[in-house]
Amino acid sequence: MNRVFLAGNLTRDPEIRYSQAGKAVADLNLAVNRRYKTASGELKEDTCFVNIVAWDRQAELAGEYLRKGSAILVEGSLRLDQWESNGEKRSRLRVVADRIQFLDRLKKTDAAGDVPEDRGQKEPSTAGAEADAPPHEEKHEEKGDADNLPF
Repeated sequence: MNRVFLAGNLTRDPEIRYSQAGKAVADLNLAVNRRYKTASGELKEDTCFVNIVAWDRQAELAGEYLRKGSAILVEGSLRLDQWESNGEKRSRLRVVADRIQFLDRLKKTDAAGDVPEDRGQKEPSTAGAEADAPPHEEKHEEKGDADNLPF
């Protein structure tokens, strides 16, 4: 089984590019902190830096709404990329994001990094939320007394 869940903060703005086929690709760098106590009781903190790649609509949403410092939760899988450069074999391990959940409520910024006025646009809290959102449930209230309950 190859499944990864990571929560952390972006170390830089997402880098968005497009493949030859026109698909959006986002490269994200995530810092994941771990706090623990040593055997002597001293508090320590380690940071693990993880490369993330997102595709298609998730990549576009990441480019629109995420910035350096944004808190996210990533669900995905590990992938080992291998290639040769100048006769030297190279490799890197990174996470291919299946789902990115935005943990901050950041507003979309313009090219200068300024936050424009709220124009009634609702920002997503999760990339790909359409597929993950539960169906809308309506609440039906019965009028009457407690003796008329259906159970």
